[in-house]
Amino acid sequence: MEPRQITEDFSVAPQITPEDIPAIAAAGFRSIMCNRPDDEEPGQPHESAVTEAARAAGLETCCVPFSSATMTEADVAAFRAALDDMPKPMLAYCRTGTRCTMMWSLVNYDTLGAEAILRATSAAGYDMSGLVAQLQARR
Repeated sequence: MEPRQITEDFSVAPQITPEDIPAIAAAGFRSIMCNRPDDEEPGQPHESAVTEAARAAGLETCCVPFSSATMTEADVAAFRAALDDMPKPMLAYCRTGTRCTMMWSLVNYDTLGAEAILRATSAAGYDMSGLVAQLQARR
């Protein structure tokens, strides 16, 4: 498990396991957000197993599962609420970390702007230029 820092308070990671939780807690994270639906692919750990281990380690958790292809306004609102309400620093995970980064970019675009979004996400190894171009085109 290798978290990638987007901001001081928000990092993303590919799929985590219950066995990763001690390292996540030791790294100073205070909460974990799952953005991956259960059974998205065979063999992935279920969110409930990760949550159980995280809570046993004293971490708060939330689950905002969504697919990039079928994301809704409710998903965006739930993600934004989790960012606002959960203790920081927070670790969000999905299959590769990309969808967490995409959603973070989407909910922060109006506040931070294109340049800051691209700088933060590219420093973490994620290319959000296509999303940013779409967001710029809507104006």
